Amino acid sequence: MGRIYFNCNSMFQLCTCMNKQLHNLSSRQLIVLVTVFILLGILVFLSIDIFVFSYDKDVQDLHISRPLATVPSKIDFGPNVHFGIVIDCGSSGSRVYIYFWPPHSGNPSDLLNIQQLMDPTGKPVVKKISPGLDTFEKNPGAASDYINPLLKYAASHIPSAHHADTQLFILATAGMRMIPQESQKEIFDDLKKDIPKSFPIFGGVYAWIAVNYVLQKFGHGEEEHPLVWVESLKNEGSSERPHMRRRTVGMLDMGGGSFQIAFEVTGKDSSIPKHRIAEFNLGCQNNDLDHTYKVYVTTFLGFGANEAEERYGEMLVNKASISIQKEHEKLVKINKSEAIHPFHHHRKVMIKDPCLPEDLSYEIKKGYVLEGAGNYSACQHSLSPLLNRSRLCEQDPCSMNGVHQPEIIFRNSEFYGFSEFWYTMQDVFRIGGLYGSKRFEEEAKRFCSTNWMTLQSWYEQKLFPQADEKRFRQQCFKASWITTVLHEGLKFPKSYHSLRSVQYIQNKEVQWTLGALLHRTRYLPLRDMEKTSQQQKKHTWTLRRTILHNEYLIILCFIIVITAITLYVKRLKLCPKADLSRVPSMSYFMTEEGQNESGIRYGNSYQYP
Repeated sequence: MGRIYFNCNSMFQLCTCMNKQLHNLSSRQLIVLVTVFILLGILVFLSIDIFVFSYDKDVQDLHISRPLATVPSKIDFGPNVHFGIVIDCGSSGSRVYIYFWPPHSGNPSDLLNIQQLMDPTGKPVVKKISPGLDTFEKNPGAASDYINPLLKYAASHIPSAHHADTQLFILATAGMRMIPQESQKEIFDDLKKDIPKSFPIFGGVYAWIAVNYVLQKFGHGEEEHPLVWVESLKNEGSSERPHMRRRTVGMLDMGGGSFQIAFEVTGKDSSIPKHRIAEFNLGCQNNDLDHTYKVYVTTFLGFGANEAEERYGEMLVNKASISIQKEHEKLVKINKSEAIHPFHHHRKVMIKDPCLPEDLSYEIKKGYVLEGAGNYSACQHSLSPLLNRSRLCEQDPCSMNGVHQPEIIFRNSEFYGFSEFWYTMQDVFRIGGLYGSKRFEEEAKRFCSTNWMTLQSWYEQKLFPQADEKRFRQQCFKASWITTVLHEGLKFPKSYHSLRSVQYIQNKEVQWTLGALLHRTRYLPLRDMEKTSQQQKKHTWTLRRTILHNEYLIILCFIIVITAITLYVKRLKLCPKADLSRVPSMSYFMTEEGQNESGIRYGNSYQYP
């Protein structure tokens, strides 16, 4: 077996030398020496601690003093620029201001680089109207009409490609605070209700965001949701590989004045016009692929149920007027002087309307009376021209009114219908929820063929408590209009069974304002993230300082122990000049009882042969 040897002679000689030096020191000198060692250790500890604190402070000062983003010398309205409209509603009048800013850098120390929009002459784009918004205290329903000129002015100065995500802020000051809170609420409720109908640029994709947020389509939990592969958008630093996430739902909203459709485009379709696509990020990080969406969103002004009914009535009157004019010209040609315009004799023109219940008639315009015919199929046919599909298509394929619409993968999609989709299906037909074209047509045909007297009796008996008399009169038209838009305009197949009409989602009324709030507050998590990061950083430094404290305490204790041993050695004089007593050998302990160890003993020592 191999053996390991080491020589202790040098170490023994060093210790002997140190002991001799310490032996020559007095007790007072040793105390001074120990005190110097202790003070030296404390000094080293404080030096390191001050260095750590100074380093931490320098890092914080560097973080705070970082300069903000500078204003670019040249304005570039690229695809990533955002616009915001602020309306200042004062006591004497209201002013509109327009601002724009590039995307946020993602750095928590940087603010948004917001600039006011200037006209070509370098003057701010501002418009003022009078009087103040508070003057509508007695007539809150007119508040939106009052604001409309400012909104039209602002919309004319914002590129159409940016209309979808333009943010609107209406801020009221002292004048509004002087009127009762109930009147304030009524005025703002009117603005929130009517502005998106007349100016859909401010609603944009916010309604789509709100719907999918409530349905938890933006989450990443373990709940079961249909998934879809999404092609990555070309963002700086992002991967080009497709990734999988929860499939979002599309949205159809048929209001009174306009109709809106919005759905996510998951593939790379570069043929879609820029002003038809809204690309946005709901995450707080610039390259958050899981929360970056590309949504096709289009609003058809004049395609809402009430506006469409007005256009339909005008179309019937124009057709009748043209027909009468042709008849008049024909009579003139055959030289019948008695042939004059019928209105000269105060005659009324009767127009058959298949969209009105049978036996119902009313004067739509002076001299023109609509007579109900009550025919659902004929009503659908007569509404087809209102889709304006003959208009030149901006880019194939188009849905209606010449508007491009990308392909919808119906087998892998889901849509939610709001407003008129719900009211028409539920208030009278009582089939709200999952849409089925066959059942809907059966209910519509039955209702349209019912005469007006019967419908009036149903209303008087309150068989349909959610429907008023106006709803009974318009029900046949609205039922025909939404199916015409859905199947003929948007080209939804009649076999499609993934459209759901709703008023509430999870017992919540979904408003576009929720989507606006989600989009506008997407950077707020950065504050909490920064606060958490600072707390973790502080905890890390505290832990390091604690470790340093422990190490210094160990060193200090070690010095004290060494010093104590040295003093003890000095006191006991472990290196005396006299010889030490010799220790008995093993033979002493192995001697049998009654025998003495062989050897000679002198006093307290033994001498061995």
